[in-house]
Amino acid sequence: MTTFVDRVELHVAAGNGGHGCASVHREKFKPLGGPDGGNGGRGGDVVLVVDQSVTTLLDYHHVPHRRATNGRPGEGGHRSGKDGQDLVLPVPDGTVVLDKNGEVLADLVGHGTTYVAAQGGRGGLGNAALASARRKAPGFALLGEPGTGGDVVLELKTVADVALVGYPSAGKSSLISVLSAARPKIADYPFTTLVPNLGVVTAGSTVFTVADVPGLIPGASQGRGLGLEFLRHVERCSVLVHVLDTATLESDRDPLSDLDVIEEELKQYGGLDDRPRVVVLNKVDIPDGRELAEMIRPDLEARGYRVFEASAVAHIGLKELSFALAEIVATARAARPKEEATRVVIRPKAVDDAGFRVTLEDDGLYRVRGEKPERWVRQTDFNNDEAVGYLADRLNRLGVEDELLKAGARPGDGVAIGPEENAVVFDWEPSMAAGAEMLGRRGEDHRFDAPRPASQRRRDRDAERDEAAREYRDFDPFD
Repeated sequence: MTTFVDRVELHVAAGNGGHGCASVHREKFKPLGGPDGGNGGRGGDVVLVVDQSVTTLLDYHHVPHRRATNGRPGEGGHRSGKDGQDLVLPVPDGTVVLDKNGEVLADLVGHGTTYVAAQGGRGGLGNAALASARRKAPGFALLGEPGTGGDVVLELKTVADVALVGYPSAGKSSLISVLSAARPKIADYPFTTLVPNLGVVTAGSTVFTVADVPGLIPGASQGRGLGLEFLRHVERCSVLVHVLDTATLESDRDPLSDLDVIEEELKQYGGLDDRPRVVVLNKVDIPDGRELAEMIRPDLEARGYRVFEASAVAHIGLKELSFALAEIVATARAARPKEEATRVVIRPKAVDDAGFRVTLEDDGLYRVRGEKPERWVRQTDFNNDEAVGYLADRLNRLGVEDELLKAGARPGDGVAIGPEENAVVFDWEPSMAAGAEMLGRRGEDHRFDAPRPASQRRRDRDAERDEAAREYRDFDPFD
């Protein structure tokens, strides 16, 4: 059974926002106490977080569909809905997030680094929040906004300082087992190492990590063997260590040709030319291996390689190798630019930026694209005439009608708001009426303007008294 997975396709969906509530406060002797509908709750986000205790993407291989919870709808009595709970997904250090086209969305390196893979939808406003001096009793509420979602690809690139590369059974796993406390599987047959192994090495005051990459063979960069699948794990390393088998039993192989083959595969993969190389002539505890190492060492040094003779079984040359690697790693760390604190960059929008655009398409349809109008459309209940009228007012205030006129739109032309796959299409009429305006200004309830019976009776009595007083003043007894 697979216990290590370094590439998965994850299907994520954030939570939807809760709908707002349209409610009117009622109590004894107060049949119309005003709007009291609460707001809907925000939908939960899907967040990827780097966790040092996680070393594989196996969990997401078995369960690739992940969804956050929805926000709860609002209720009467000014009760807002509960926000949806964020779904936090732990990923290994060095995980790269890509879209379906292979574009990098985020490179998650460092414990606690986060990336929001799917954004939760906003909750809809209740009619209490929509009330204003002009709209005293809204008979509608806004719908919750749907959460975003989609497919992302997670690729794990091991974060290590040193990468051990070489042919299968060259002794890489044996070296990492004696240099560190790692205990990889070791056997005398090819492709024993099926997954990258990590080990921590301490050499003096320098502590660094070593990655044992599965064996490479000719054609690995084109997909042969296991090389292509795991070559990504050497991309972040500061130094590459060629482990050459000086005691191979295959007659058609020798350390120099093995080195040339591996270098060609690394070149074909690309992006590794600037990494320093170190050559380890392994298995020198075998007499034939010792003789072969002494024969080819001058040739390797003539090529510019630093060469070390080592044996994992006899523990030969391990101290010199570890201190040499520590020196190279320390130099590479010192050469890196210092990490600066994250700066908050504020990019205010231009004063005349309406936040939307109107384009005329080939079929004569005018399309409106922008964050605000698209969000407003998603939050509108088109079964409610008053809500549609409220949307028309908002679009008019934003300047959509003016832009349509500038673009050449005429009454009756088709207008679409949103992308092609999810757009609202209607026949445009300038300053369209929703029908509710016939009874007065949109969103107003004239019952609030009507006086109470007791107050009306008092006003009637006052009017009669004033009329009687005027008649008395105007009365002329001698007339």
